Amino acid sequence: MSNERLYKVLLSPRMTEKSTSIGESSNQYVFKVTTDSNKKEIKDAVEKLFEVNVESVRIVNVKGKSKTFKLRAGKRNDWKKAYVRVQEGQVIDFLGGDSV
Repeated sequence: MSNERLYKVLLSPRMTEKSTSIGESSNQYVFKVTTDSNKKEIKDAVEKLFEVNVESVRIVNVKGKSKTFKLRAGKRNDWKKAYVRVQEGQVIDFLGGDSV
C-alpha cells in the first residue's frame, strides 16, 4: 500500500463522551475513516502515523439519518468508523503537547 493511501484512510478522530470513556478504560481510540477502507489499511495507517502497535481494529458502518430539508425528504451520507485498540502503555496524543 502506498504512503499516499495511508494518509487518506484516516479522516479524523471521533472525540465524543463515549469515545473518551472507552479510551480511558480500555486503551481504544475511535476514528472516522473512508468508506472503502478495510481493517488492514486502518491498522497500517495508525501504526505509521502515530508510531504505536495496534492490537485490534473493529469497524462499524454508520447509516445516515433520514432528514427533512426545507420540506423535502433527504438522507445524510453513510460513513464508517473504526475502533482501534493499541498495546498497553502506548498512547495516541491528538493535541500534540504535554498533558498537565
